[in-house]
Amino acid sequence: MDNDKKLIDEFITCLRVEKGVSENTVGAYRRDLQKFGAHTFGLGKSLLTIERNDLILAISAMRSERSSDATVVRFVSTLKGFYRFLLSEGYTKTDPTVYLEGRKSWQTLPRFLSPEQVESILQQPDLNNDLGVRDRTMLELLYATGLRVSELVGLRIGDLDLDMGVLNCFGKGSKERRVPIGRSAVDFLHLYLTARVRLLSDASSDKLFVDREGRRISRQKFWKLIKEYGRLAGIEEVTPHMLRHSFATVLLSNGADLRSVQMMLGHSDISTTQIYTHVTDDQIKSAYRKFHPRS
Repeated sequence: MDNDKKLIDEFITCLRVEKGVSENTVGAYRRDLQKFGAHTFGLGKSLLTIERNDLILAISAMRSERSSDATVVRFVSTLKGFYRFLLSEGYTKTDPTVYLEGRKSWQTLPRFLSPEQVESILQQPDLNNDLGVRDRTMLELLYATGLRVSELVGLRIGDLDLDMGVLNCFGKGSKERRVPIGRSAVDFLHLYLTARVRLLSDASSDKLFVDREGRRISRQKFWKLIKEYGRLAGIEEVTPHMLRHSFATVLLSNGADLRSVQMMLGHSDISTTQIYTHVTDDQIKSAYRKFHPRS
């Protein structure tokens, strides 16, 4: 940590003396580097030993925290300038920022939630009423399967095979795939199916998730629900797609092979799935003992 501070101080001195950078800019650069230094220290690394994926993870975390594009652009600019300085001074022979060639390289990174954040959101629905049981089941199933929100709300009773722990899903282009569900989601589905009978009352529907009038839950309705549960958990701007991203990230972080994750997500091209490999690193891998915390 002391060596990191020394390197930051030398870079700041260079900015002041040789570059003539304003004090406001110098202060912003110092804050960015100190924040990133703390991040690398938390990974058990230093500013000289971090790798590309550490940078990607830090930027993904900023985007999940809803940092503005301007803030991320400045952060990336700071890191690129810092590592160019370290190269020129002979402190390092590699530049981990080479991958960050422009805004497009990090804007396309998926925003995902940590397992702790997901757990906090899952705890928000009130299980003392049938609507709360329905909402908890939808959240559990989304995180357990990585379904698109349109696929989730489109599920029918007949798509479930709870004895086998799988469901049939019709994705983009009406392509059918079978997706494992996981024990926790199966348990909540059993609980919800009893609550669903009460919700339907005298109505009938083949749709899995319904309201009190027997109508299926719309995408817009579920977006509002998950956003509200995120707010209650203290996490702003949560979307259904973030749970899909979190599902893929946690699987790959724990060693699941890319092809299996591609099939579960319903990606026609594996290059679409490969973006998740940019947000995994050794720190995450060591944090989990299983492929999925709720499997």
